[in-house]
Amino acid sequence: MKTKTLIIAVAALLACGTIMQTNIAKAAINTVAAETGKQAEIKFDTLRVNLGTFSEKDAERKCSFIFTNVGNAPLVINQAFASCGCTVPTYTKEPVKPGEKGRIDVTYNGKGKHPGRFTKTIAVRSNAKTEIVRLAIEGMMTD
Repeated sequence: MKTKTLIIAVAALLACGTIMQTNIAKAAINTVAAETGKQAEIKFDTLRVNLGTFSEKDAERKCSFIFTNVGNAPLVINQAFASCGCTVPTYTKEPVKPGEKGRIDVTYNGKGKHPGRFTKTIAVRSNAKTEIVRLAIEGMMTD
């Protein structure tokens, strides 16, 4: 039992260390950008995706939002969060160099939700000149 507890404790410490290293790297990128006058800028191919009409029996839908760093400093996505728990965004964790692309994948699961038209928003927070960008998914779920 002690060995199992020790393994869990070590794994937790390693995970915390990785998170701290990532946060330190992001902070360093933001500091360098601020000191050099360089700034990342995020530009999405689209800000809204229509998931169409689908049945609650097949209620999970996925889509991707592609973005480009059109600035002159590395772009770091700090956070992407949805307006409700039925919508889950995942995003590029590594810094995106100027001119390169990244993506935010969104999974919507309407199972157990009320049928009808819906719109859900995803707020994306980054180190870009425009710090927060709002994305939207919409669709119609039938019985």
